[in-house]
Amino acid sequence: MYALLFTEHGLSAAEISSLFVIWSVTSFVLEVPFGVWADMVSKRLLLCVAPVLVGCGFALWTVLPSFPSFAAGFLLWGAGGALRSGALQALAYEELEQAGAPHAYARVMGRAQAFGTAAIALATALASPVLTLGGYGALGFASVTVCALGVVAGRALPETGGKSTSPPDAEDDAGPIALLKHGFTEVRTSRAVLGALVLASVATGVEAIDEYLPLLAKDMGAPDAVVPLLLLAVMAGMAVGQWCAEHGEDRWLGPVLAAGAVLLVVGALSGRPAGMFPIAAAFGAFEWVRVRTDALLQSRIGDRTRAMVSSLAGLGMEVVAVLVYASYALGSIWWGPGQLLALAAVPYLLIAIVLMCRPRAPRARSQHE
Repeated sequence: MYALLFTEHGLSAAEISSLFVIWSVTSFVLEVPFGVWADMVSKRLLLCVAPVLVGCGFALWTVLPSFPSFAAGFLLWGAGGALRSGALQALAYEELEQAGAPHAYARVMGRAQAFGTAAIALATALASPVLTLGGYGALGFASVTVCALGVVAGRALPETGGKSTSPPDAEDDAGPIALLKHGFTEVRTSRAVLGALVLASVATGVEAIDEYLPLLAKDMGAPDAVVPLLLLAVMAGMAVGQWCAEHGEDRWLGPVLAAGAVLLVVGALSGRPAGMFPIAAAFGAFEWVRVRTDALLQSRIGDRTRAMVSSLAGLGMEVVAVLVYASYALGSIWWGPGQLLALAAVPYLLIAIVLMCRPRAPRARSQHE
């Protein structure tokens, strides 16, 4: 919906893409430092601070809607996202490990994210009447309120350890530089970790194209008040994919990605609002792959620098996202949203081919290796 806000205030497709680039570059710069920080301090504390930053950004957009304010808001949003990235995955996996159920990570995270997506879908459905009755100011107030609730939710998360479980008397664990070196060494020396990291980065980063779905819906002829309802269908597809992530096998990653890519092309090139439904199915497939890949990565890394290595996946995602935004901005000179969304299927197809041609997935590493 915020893409429509930007359009309402006269921003072009290129300017909107530049805002998304600012968002991603901010996360890119802060991902790893904040990941190292999360391995040294309370992860729950960082998860409480993150929504405060994002809420300040939404408040700025609401009070002073202009390109500089939008840019500053994305800076705050990027910082909040970087605080959350890595810390949440690490906290969830470590708490499940403490409970003796690390195998439940895909189920817990998939269902948690499905509930989150359902909440976003509900907000999207309500956006239409709220926009009609109160305008973008009412939407901004609601966004800030949700961020405040995020602080409460973060405070309610369990944290038995509070800090990294590294031995306190180990000399090489003394500071952030040592943790950074250890994390990069783990990625460099383990093909299993590196493979899962690259897959998570690329598969997730391409999903940045979802920021342009409101523009695609409008290009298909949907009125502003109907756009949120079409996005609701996409949200529902994503929630189904997340909820079902506990089912299936990792060898299905390639075929599911390929099916999602085909559905994305079909929907994007349909030229009609009904094309959002195959797109919804496509994003459901992408979400299933994303959650499964995250679980695969978490099973292959150790607790000592778990948040930092998880943040590397976020870093890679931001790199891919910036490429997506830049490509959209450049491509918008010649093509419309439908053609550009269809082109976004190409990376998914390439990843699917690589996965399906791979003879065997690497064995997941034990946490005690």
